[in-house]
Amino acid sequence: MTEKVPFNFGGLSKKYSSFKNARIVVLPVPFDKTSSWGKGADKGPAAIIEASRNMELYDIETDSEVCLRGIFTEKPVTAKTPEKMAEAVFAKTLELIKKGKFVVCLGGEHSVSVGAIKAHAKAFENLSVLHLDAHLDRRDSYEGSKFNHACVMSRAQEIVKNIVSVGIRSMDSSEKGSVQGSTIFFAHKIAESRDWIPEAVGGLSENVYATIDLDVFDPGIMPSTGTPEPGGLGWYSVCELMEALIEKKNLVGFDVVELCPSPSNRAPDFTAAKLVYRLLSMKFHAKKGNQNH
Repeated sequence: MTEKVPFNFGGLSKKYSSFKNARIVVLPVPFDKTSSWGKGADKGPAAIIEASRNMELYDIETDSEVCLRGIFTEKPVTAKTPEKMAEAVFAKTLELIKKGKFVVCLGGEHSVSVGAIKAHAKAFENLSVLHLDAHLDRRDSYEGSKFNHACVMSRAQEIVKNIVSVGIRSMDSSEKGSVQGSTIFFAHKIAESRDWIPEAVGGLSENVYATIDLDVFDPGIMPSTGTPEPGGLGWYSVCELMEALIEKKNLVGFDVVELCPSPSNRAPDFTAAKLVYRLLSMKFHAKKGNQNH
């Protein structure tokens, strides 16, 4: 992989990073307008891409190099408001899907997921959403906006009826009503269970979009988020869940959001980049043959 091209995921050569040759498109969305506490999620996509240029591109678990499928890094999507951002991400994501690309959206704050979920719901029938997060994110409105990062799953629920939330350990009392009839795997229950992964995957439809807020991880390994919460999931728990999902269902797209990079600790940047690459390695090495969808 010589002749690295500036600012592309994985630092790939032109042969493997051109749009024409790429099966996968990484879509950066450097947006951070509604974050409640720690700011800096707008710098997340660039930090993930920069860290990815230092990864080994051979994946041990799948014995594969998914980069050979081609990974194109799109120009960042920008907008001034979360509402406009949702529209812009929707339009760009749908355009890429129609061109046969598997799209990975890099946030930015979690509100950027709304447009990506809407695009995948339009492109794929009977879509469900796997939501990995420390927070329930089901306020109807927050700080005057229905498109605030704290409302992302309420907006998603208006698009997709079936949502499975995993890793939740923080919510407001106003969100308690949304728990009724919902499939939620709270972090403290996950810690007590050994069979939660088959149950979580079993609650999803055939086509699945995954939205991954990095604060789903324990802050011990992922401190660089706007609102870190203690008691999160570990690396292998998340990977085991996603591996089971990809084996049983058709993962049609995913996003990784809420990285707030810190100059004094770059390990979380690399963890986020590695997560993206691991999921792509699993997806395009899937036993079910869903990698062509």
